Amino acid sequence: MTAILELKNVTKRYGGDTALDGLSVTLEANEYISLLGPSGSGKSTLLRVIAGFEKPDAGEVLLEGRSLAQVPAYRRGIGFVSQGFALFPHLSVFENVAFGLRNREDDPLQDAAELRRRVDEMLALVGLSDLGERGIDQISGGQKQRVALARTLVADPKIILLDEPLGALDANLRARMRVELRRIRQQLGITFMHVTGNEEEALAMGDRVAVLDSGRLAQISDPDSVYNRPQSARVAKFLNCYNMFEGRRDEGGAFHAGVSSFACSPGAAAAGVYCVRFDKIRVVPLQGLSEDGGTGVRATFITSEYAGPRITYFFRGADGKVLEVEYHLSHRRPDEFAVGGDYWLSWSPDEALVYFQ
Repeated sequence: MTAILELKNVTKRYGGDTALDGLSVTLEANEYISLLGPSGSGKSTLLRVIAGFEKPDAGEVLLEGRSLAQVPAYRRGIGFVSQGFALFPHLSVFENVAFGLRNREDDPLQDAAELRRRVDEMLALVGLSDLGERGIDQISGGQKQRVALARTLVADPKIILLDEPLGALDANLRARMRVELRRIRQQLGITFMHVTGNEEEALAMGDRVAVLDSGRLAQISDPDSVYNRPQSARVAKFLNCYNMFEGRRDEGGAFHAGVSSFACSPGAAAAGVYCVRFDKIRVVPLQGLSEDGGTGVRATFITSEYAGPRITYFFRGADGKVLEVEYHLSHRRPDEFAVGGDYWLSWSPDEALVYFQ
């Protein structure tokens, strides 16, 4: 694939705080990349540096091999869609989309027929062909998001940057817009960079997922690799789907976390974090449990949470730690557990991930 955008050792500071810390990453042409990380990890700062709204303190940003250091934001050919949409409330849907073409500094588009053609083409692409004359206060949140996207796309940018674009939408609209955004990107064949703090959204949207941690790139891989093989305990934590036990491995290959011990690969003694994904755990009644019980922990059932296609069960371990077990309803009939009852949470050692410090 061909690189469209390169960041080389980009650093951005605000006073004594470092938002981006020597970050390097390459975006390929015609890909959808999700940018995931907790609040304060530098996600939005990175977008603003790429767009030209912020100047890096060090490093380079190159578009198609050309440095953008002296190129102002409005001449970079980079589109930016914010969470708040930033639409003009006094203009119609059509006029919002047409505004940039009509008022741009270089070669403003004055031909009414060509303007109409280009705006209508973008409205059709985002599914708003019949709403051009509507006011912004007459359309839904999802439709406003599409107007903001159409207004950006009509300028023919080389890259689209989306800063938490689905954050203001309800759950149903977010799910629908995930599909729509990927369809639009595939149809146009340009690169989208989508910032989100939602791990499910990042994994669902991206051809690749980049995980930011304290201004540094912690991992960038395809969604399957990030989900199943996070490169560090901190990446696993950001995914919010792993039970995590801090402890220490002994020289015999056992990992000790408080009152619990788990099977672990042999090696030198070292402190670390033992991680088991929510959906890899089986809940076994204590009655009839074999003597050793296999790898796992004894825990007390607290409550469950229904979330459409899955149920999450919550247990409390002997050390007070809350553990989560996820059952997908398509796999089996949901189990029923007695509140306050004790169970054995079991998993295969091969499915655990262990990170040593």
